[in-house]
Amino acid sequence: MKRLKLILAVIAAALFLAAPSGAQPAPAAELDINEYLFGHIGDAYEWHITTVNGHPVSIPLPVIVRSKTGGWHCFSSAKLEHGESYEGFYISPEGKYEGKIVEEFAGEQVRPLDISITKNVLGLMINSLVLLLIILLTARWYRRHDAREEVPKGFTGIMEMMITMVEDDIIKDCVGKDYKRYSPYLLTAFFFIFVNNLMGIIPFFPGGANVTGNIAVTLVLAIATFIAVNVFGNKHYWKDILWPEVPTWLKVPIPLMPAIEIIGMFTKPFSLMVRLFANILAGHCMILGVVAVIFLTAEMGAAMNAGLSAVAIFLGVFMDILELLVAFLQAYVFTMLSAVFIGLSRQEPETE
Repeated sequence: MKRLKLILAVIAAALFLAAPSGAQPAPAAELDINEYLFGHIGDAYEWHITTVNGHPVSIPLPVIVRSKTGGWHCFSSAKLEHGESYEGFYISPEGKYEGKIVEEFAGEQVRPLDISITKNVLGLMINSLVLLLIILLTARWYRRHDAREEVPKGFTGIMEMMITMVEDDIIKDCVGKDYKRYSPYLLTAFFFIFVNNLMGIIPFFPGGANVTGNIAVTLVLAIATFIAVNVFGNKHYWKDILWPEVPTWLKVPIPLMPAIEIIGMFTKPFSLMVRLFANILAGHCMILGVVAVIFLTAEMGAAMNAGLSAVAIFLGVFMDILELLVAFLQAYVFTMLSAVFIGLSRQEPETE
């Protein structure tokens, strides 16, 4: 029981530090809920760590842009703090480019070519290194031991269990006899999503980046599945799309069914993209909203604030635990649906 209380206390303390990425919100009178929420789930040119005595502590990140007038510029994002301009570039405070680096060109506010290392990009790099380290440590055990005589334990045992589960329960059953051809991609997709989801829950650096809650990341994952399905689909798959086995009047003179099948080629990866993005984004918003209750009720009196804060802490702990389940489920669902779509593209015609 003491250990459970200690764990709950640690998680509760983490919740107080979770907005955004370890920073406490401003007092209730100054708290801008939109800035508070979107400051965490959105991208940024710096990594906010915490606030000490009203002063934000952040890690400046490299800005790499190409001006409309030509020429590359590389400098620290610290040069653009507090709305300052540097070499003609500044962060737009409002409008359609709000929060993005812009410049003045021909009397208008325009976006330069921007390949800066933002918070989400750095988070993606860190999480990819974590994933690489996990896989290399697992492979190291198998290089040094004979798996036919020894049973892996600890971390390696957990990894073997998860890899076997994904391979046997998802890939092999959904893809079919060609499953080994697609196992590397599907296993990589599963662990990539899972690691990024877990790192996004951690409220302090190097965690807290909303990587899988960024639609650009889920778009790339969906495109990878789209390529695996349609580039490597067999003849039977393309026959079912271009000339399905339906009454002829549904195919000519108006290609109604082929048109529907072609649209389906794009709606399947689109659903993968939106499902992962929306679920992770919603989870971040819900946890941040619960934590914000503590600060929004600060001026409602000590008794009201204490009561609602206690509720918010326990609800926040519950939601954090729920997010651990969601992190796994979203990786599982994305991998399973990708495997199903790939399996459908590899089916052979039935023979009597």
